[in-house]
Amino acid sequence: QVQLVESGGGLVQAGGSLRLSCAASRRTFSNYAMGWFRQVPGKEREFVAAIRWSGDSTYYGDSVKGRFTISRDNAKNTVYLQMNSLKPEDTAVYYCAADRVALRVGISTRPGAYDYWGQGTQVTVSA
Repeated sequence: QVQLVESGGGLVQAGGSLRLSCAASRRTFSNYAMGWFRQVPGKEREFVAAIRWSGDSTYYGDSVKGRFTISRDNAKNTVYLQMNSLKPEDTAVYYCAADRVALRVGISTRPGAYDYWGQGTQVTVSA
């Protein structure tokens, strides 16, 4: 069983920044891609960003491209999401997730490709 624990959410004004962290208990963390998703009530979970297991490739959703940066520290079993220039429409619960396939060649944006999820952290951006 893998545990993912997110932190770093909170309330911020539009234009501000937050950094989310996700600590994983998986011993083979470095073998799995990691992703960030977000969800607002009544809507489907939305892909935000993902990073390949090796850290050499990243992918972003169109709505956050150029503002958010995903990174990972395999020595600390932690993945980060730096969020800059935040907008009210970024308000959501943010979840980190671990890929179900070890050493995947590409990056998946589908929630179904990830089999472990954190509990979520609330991000609220005020206008």
